[in-house]
Amino acid sequence: MQKLQAQGVHHITLVGAGRQTSIDFWEGVLGMPFIFEQPNLDKASESHLYFDPGDGRLITIFTDESRTPQKRRTPTDPGCVHHIAFAVSRVTFLQAVARLDERGIKHSGVKDRGFMDSIYFEPPAGFTHADVLMQAHKLRVGRGDYNIAEVHLADAIQALVESSRATLSDDRAPKNPY
Repeated sequence: MQKLQAQGVHHITLVGAGRQTSIDFWEGVLGMPFIFEQPNLDKASESHLYFDPGDGRLITIFTDESRTPQKRRTPTDPGCVHHIAFAVSRVTFLQAVARLDERGIKHSGVKDRGFMDSIYFEPPAGFTHADVLMQAHKLRVGRGDYNIAEVHLADAIQALVESSRATLSDDRAPKNPY
């Protein structure tokens, strides 16, 4: 008997609520461009939305307009997804609590795992640290701020990703799906 040797994750598909709620969360909160949509080929009443998390893989969501967002913890029974961890820059991580709070999204707060916060920031795929710093400088100057701060770096990363990855959405502005 031989293994079916995995070579990485191609995509993860989750069940979402309605189409716009899903777009507002995955693109409007997490910044993942909405890149493709088609019917769920296994269930005609659902749509299948595709989002680009930035690493060459996909996050896909089955949506149905009859479903509404649930503000509760998803089940953690055997076979259920416990959580998905996304890579973010250090500066985005430092802004995460404030950005979730401003949307009224509940969260656990920062949890020190002892080994995950060892670098300052990583540029998004396809960009250099210099690209991020140049964009952060432009934002800082445009805002009249004295020096580059974490918010400038986080916003620069978001701007670079948005400018380099297409989306089907008409409006890429931050959203509150709840």
